[in-house]
Amino acid sequence: MPNHDVIKRQKALKVFGNVLYNPNLWCLNRRSAAGAFAVGLFMAFVPLPSQMIMSAGVAIICGVNLPLSVALVWISNPITMPLLFYFAYKVGAMVMHVPPQPFHFELSWEFILQQMHTIGPPFLLGCLICGILAAWRVTLGLEGYGAIRL
Repeated sequence: MPNHDVIKRQKALKVFGNVLYNPNLWCLNRRSAAGAFAVGLFMAFVPLPSQMIMSAGVAIICGVNLPLSVALVWISNPITMPLLFYFAYKVGAMVMHVPPQPFHFELSWEFILQQMHTIGPPFLLGCLICGILAAWRVTLGLEGYGAIRL
């Protein structure tokens, strides 16, 4: 993990002040790793292009391993994202008791807005459920079957 002196000398990181000097952000222990897995896996199911930035922010706020939480977001990469998000949509549709809609892709704003009205609610609910379950299950496995402490 990087040395604190190296972090202090980085001009681009000076905007964060002393918040990056928390030792849990850079060391690997059971609590820090479990929290990083929870943050990273939850953010992997967030359907926004700024997953890494959000993961870094939540890791800093929670005081968990920063590099690990940012790296775990890449579970949802351009190859796996269609499968993860389709699964999330199916979970959301099942929970909402909505029959799954047929899907065909068209690259236009009209298509995206129309799809957000039909598949948007089950998709977003499924992303939330899958993110919470993935973070919760992995965190229990890493920290033991006790209380989750972030």
